[in-house]
Amino acid sequence: MTKHSKNNTASSIFSYAEYKKLDYGTKRQRLGNESMRKFDACALCLQRARDPVVCNKGHLFCKECVYTDLVTQMNDIKRQKARLESLKREAEEERERARGAARERVLLEFEKGQLGLAAAPAVTTSGAGSSEPRGTKRKFDFSETTVETLAREAEEAALRQIEREQAEALKHKLPDFWLPSLTPTYTSSGPPASLADVKLQTTCHGGTPVHPLTRKNLISVKFSYETSSSSKSAQSGASTPATEDGSEPKAKQEERIAMCPSCKKTLSNSTLMHLMKPCGHVVCKTCTEKLVKPSMQCIQCDVKLREKDVIDLTREGTGYAGGGLAETSKKGVAFQG
Repeated sequence: MTKHSKNNTASSIFSYAEYKKLDYGTKRQRLGNESMRKFDACALCLQRARDPVVCNKGHLFCKECVYTDLVTQMNDIKRQKARLESLKREAEEERERARGAARERVLLEFEKGQLGLAAAPAVTTSGAGSSEPRGTKRKFDFSETTVETLAREAEEAALRQIEREQAEALKHKLPDFWLPSLTPTYTSSGPPASLADVKLQTTCHGGTPVHPLTRKNLISVKFSYETSSSSKSAQSGASTPATEDGSEPKAKQEERIAMCPSCKKTLSNSTLMHLMKPCGHVVCKTCTEKLVKPSMQCIQCDVKLREKDVIDLTREGTGYAGGGLAETSKKGVAFQG
């Protein structure tokens, strides 16, 4: 028995351990709770949301983060519009230059025709379409509209001839393989050609697919926190003084635990939550189904609600298959034998 067969490495297929050590193919890995974003974390900075706000789809953000993102998107839209306007001006100037070149070519051909140097006139007006017999004296009709029409036709013919010459010159030019934009297989959408190519609406970056988002559509969130922790913090107020502005220290803010205001259940990634749009209070799904929807009012502030005022808060879930995103994959290069 050879060493190769003894170690079982001569098989035509890979074992599970060997496949995991390879560096090709799609890699999949299960995610644990430590890899999930917390339910009260901002979708942009991934930290606990400060002054939390949500969009109409339930994506949670810090107020400062989402405002900064929306302002950045608006500035980018303005920049794209300005670029589109400049491209339009450049295209119009290029067309004017092409018309000027065509007009100069028509004038040059006309001068050569008058001097007898041209081989054939570009535009003939010798009455080719006339039905009168030869030898008959014709009356010369002169009108400004006829002259303008003939001049415009001559310029358009010269412009088409210039475009054909430029296309022929580019056709015989060899591609430069050291420049990516000049390779034969280069494909690009290029600069925006119209307003349809420019993103005119700010969008939400909290999830996929993206959806429109404006500042007036943001809803403030008011989480309810455990009262026991606040009483303990009041007893230990001498050892941990408050900040200068009277607010709680950052360490205490991190220790606060959100809960449902009705059943006092601790909120987490494994809990389905609903937001009351008019008041911003967050309630668990059980209390929403049993208390909020039958009476159509908030259980904490008694504000009247409509069907569309109850919004589902998004969360990434837990590491279990039934709790949301549980597995991630990374596509790699397929094995080439």
